[in-house]
Amino acid sequence: MYSSEAEAVAKGLGLKLGKANLQVFAATVESLASDDKQVVAVVSDSRGSGKLGPFGEAYPKQLVEVGIAEQNLVGIAAGLASAGKKVFAVSPSCFLTARSLEQIKNDVAYSDNPVTLVGISSGVSYGALGTTHHSLHDFAVLRAINNLHVVCPADNYEAEAAVRAAAALDKPVFLRFGKAPLFDLGKEKEQPFEFGKARVLREGDQLAFVATGEAVIHAYLAAEALKKESGLEARVISMHSLKPFDSDAVVAAARECGAVITVEEHMVNGGLGEACSSAILEAGASSCLFKRVAIPDEYTVTGSQADIFHHYGISMEGLVAAANEMLVKI
Repeated sequence: MYSSEAEAVAKGLGLKLGKANLQVFAATVESLASDDKQVVAVVSDSRGSGKLGPFGEAYPKQLVEVGIAEQNLVGIAAGLASAGKKVFAVSPSCFLTARSLEQIKNDVAYSDNPVTLVGISSGVSYGALGTTHHSLHDFAVLRAINNLHVVCPADNYEAEAAVRAAAALDKPVFLRFGKAPLFDLGKEKEQPFEFGKARVLREGDQLAFVATGEAVIHAYLAAEALKKESGLEARVISMHSLKPFDSDAVVAAARECGAVITVEEHMVNGGLGEACSSAILEAGASSCLFKRVAIPDEYTVTGSQADIFHHYGISMEGLVAAANEMLVKI
């Protein structure tokens, strides 16, 4: 997931490698279920990949297995939610957000059933399994559905906070999790989690990285590398909520920094970059330099998640290069 150079920067900052957000999700749901028998997990042959084996053993009556049937997964989850259950519907994001899109739109969002849809192994987490198993469309597709929060946590703190917030919200939510262990950024005290409110993880006024999900740590390490390399102070924003979207944080970054780079593990079309560029243009802050770092409009190269990140510049080294290329224009 990280190059040796990135790991060295993280070590120098005292960052510790934590768990995968998916593991944090499973542990948090189990904690919620221990206090509330209305908490239910619905899985599509995904209790193993969703790290919910211990949950099923501890609370067998609170886990529903529907088999490899994603449309049924969402329909059953919606029915349980309408009956008062607090439902987490768990399935690989590539299948959940494609095969069951009609059920997400109609049974969950339109019907206002408070299901938390959990897309596991998202983005390019499945690595060499390739395009059929990659989920690079989910932001674009789900942002277009009314009455649905779309959330992609950056680290273990955001993951746990998002799961607990979703359980308490009583509204439809989509949570997106990957499989890689993540560095703990340790910013929870000064930057608490709230749906629709970006978290500024690092201050700066010469450049802003606006990132989401597992790409955030790469942006953070790039900002620290730029500081060491040239003294440049880059702001780092974790945009965990793609919807509701914190336009104010993006516009402030554009006006105060003059240069914005968005970073996401998603297709360049319809994701974080387009949300940010729209916010900047509508606010009249378009004089800032702007660049999107994402998966281009092509089928990805074959390789591990780390290989794919490196190929497309979603890495500390790639983002440092993107920043230097952009700042030459100033």
